[in-house]
Amino acid sequence: RQLFTRVRPRALHVALAADSSELRGDAAVNYRMLEVCGCPVDREILPPMHLATIVIDALLGTGLTGAARGPAAEWIRAVNRDFPLAKIVAVDIPSGMPSDEASAEGETVRADFTVTFTAPKAGLVLPPNCDRTGRLVVAAIGSPESFYADAVMSLAEPRDFARLLAPRAPAGHKGTYGHVLAIAGSTGKTGAAAMAGLAALRAGAGLVTVASEAGALGAIAAHAPELMTTAIETGMLEDKDVLAIGPGLDGTPDAVALVRRLFAEASQPVVIDAGGLNALAGSDFSGSGHVRILTPHPGEMARLLGRKVKDRVADARGFAVEHGVTLVLKGQRSLVAFPDGGVWVNPTGTPAMGTGGSGDILTGLVAGLMAQHLSDVPAAVIAAVYLHGLAGELAARKLGEQCVMATDLLTWLPEAMDACRPDAF
Repeated sequence: RQLFTRVRPRALHVALAADSSELRGDAAVNYRMLEVCGCPVDREILPPMHLATIVIDALLGTGLTGAARGPAAEWIRAVNRDFPLAKIVAVDIPSGMPSDEASAEGETVRADFTVTFTAPKAGLVLPPNCDRTGRLVVAAIGSPESFYADAVMSLAEPRDFARLLAPRAPAGHKGTYGHVLAIAGSTGKTGAAAMAGLAALRAGAGLVTVASEAGALGAIAAHAPELMTTAIETGMLEDKDVLAIGPGLDGTPDAVALVRRLFAEASQPVVIDAGGLNALAGSDFSGSGHVRILTPHPGEMARLLGRKVKDRVADARGFAVEHGVTLVLKGQRSLVAFPDGGVWVNPTGTPAMGTGGSGDILTGLVAGLMAQHLSDVPAAVIAAVYLHGLAGELAARKLGEQCVMATDLLTWLPEAMDACRPDAF
């Protein structure tokens, strides 16, 4: 009793952005219940409200078409402007934001938290609007799973791949966890090859061999004694489980011919990045029924398409389906598009990763996780992209956004994995 008498009740202010006579259905019923409870309702934001510590944004629903206009836009501006002390919590979606597409059109509430229902909306998780969503929480409201089980777009989360990070069998050894061959590096670009190889090892691959031009092998080996090296030769694919092609690879005619041949003919899963993507650009290629993963940044994607990227989701999905490949389109909220048309949005990552070598690390992570989980390649790709971004976030938290280097991602990868293991949630 003493505890409750010492706590001052907090005030609740409700501002109604419409005339109460216009309310119909559930809105009218709930408004009447609010009146019966004795809660005051105002038609404007009055001075005491400016001291609010929490603002609940429920101005508009998911049916908005185009930019918010008129009084609705004025209310949105007021929510963003008039509450300097408050955390803003959006109901279902920040008011003014389109639910089904990425768009920066018009005024949008800038939320600190968004509590959406049943499943994330595309507008909440794609840039640029994801920057106005704040922390996203998905609440269950009893919607049947059949309503969204076949969704063509999903938001990646640790539950999608945590099984890959379960404890290893006691009898496991280096031969158990796959052998990655990285065809990468050239004179002056040996670091890219070494980073890809080290990332595959850090991801858990049992063995990694880097194949490169003879003059580069010594420098690659000097980066890490754990890496095996070999010259590019006919028998280099023997006993390898996954190929990673492209980091630091020059665009010589021989290299281009090699990439195209291996892409078309190799029986192993192939991850292609950097110089490998440039070698494929302009060619008539497809997955040829084998597992092929391409990891372009927007510039490389434009070269593969023969034009600029117009719609990230549509272009990634269309390319993956047309060519029978898995496509990782890198950037803010990287996309993983599969040959069946499914697209996964990756929520991790930071501008701190905008530094040379980050892509080489991702190539190695994809290859290393696939080598261990050849029967679950989609989950391995999603895991690699998610862990790559999370390691970047952890590094930036410790070092600052300007100070992160690509190899720092390997330092924080173990912590990222620990956060995503089955026993972590």
